Amino acid sequence: MKFLGIIPARYASTRFPGKPLADIGGKMMIQRVYEQVKPCLDDVWVATDDERIAEAVRGFGGQVVMTSDQHRSGTDRCLEAAQIINGDYEVIINIQGDEPFIQPTQIQALKACFLQDPTTELATLVKPFTSKDGLEALTNPNSPKVVLNLKGEALYFSRSVIPYFRGVDPEHWLQQKTFYKHIGIYAYKAKTLAEIAALPQSPMELTESLEQLRWLENGYKIKTAVTDIENLAVDTPEDLERIRQYLNEKTV
Repeated sequence: MKFLGIIPARYASTRFPGKPLADIGGKMMIQRVYEQVKPCLDDVWVATDDERIAEAVRGFGGQVVMTSDQHRSGTDRCLEAAQIINGDYEVIINIQGDEPFIQPTQIQALKACFLQDPTTELATLVKPFTSKDGLEALTNPNSPKVVLNLKGEALYFSRSVIPYFRGVDPEHWLQQKTFYKHIGIYAYKAKTLAEIAALPQSPMELTESLEQLRWLENGYKIKTAVTDIENLAVDTPEDLERIRQYLNEKTV
């Protein structure tokens, strides 16, 4: 089974324009992501709509494909990139371009969803909330939650806390039950990627502003793999400074 990694990368971010090119310890963020995942995939490409990013990727020896600037989501960009690359890849992994310290073990966990069960169509990562995270992290609407069935498939994603733990004070929820945070890395069978990209937006997707609900509402099953790694994402310049501080502490 061949796995293709695609890293969507946009220059025109509202909160942080040009962030894929931000310097982190002497390397651009997009380069760090690329180098982290390349060893565990058959092929890796950056998909972008901006020549500045494309030139930077070529500069460090990476592979890059130019895509439309009209895409609604990273999923749509992944599909166009995969069609242009046109290899015999069975699974395509959509890798966030703003997580410079993504771990190869996370990619391996996604790959295992397909290698262990060839009927898997879609897969993503989840991480248990811990008591150290606290109630504030659990109730943060910017951190989507997910509930799983007994087969490890996603039942529902929400910005609200799910499930609601009836009869227990919220302050004690994390001590009484495992809640799962969604880690936004997706893997798709090539055929499935083409199918879901063609779907119109669904009611629950529009309500929660979570793309993966469109797939569930249309009957697709999403397999999950559990990770205990907290990815450090860069959404704002302030996040970038925290990432740089983290790297400095690691190298001291």
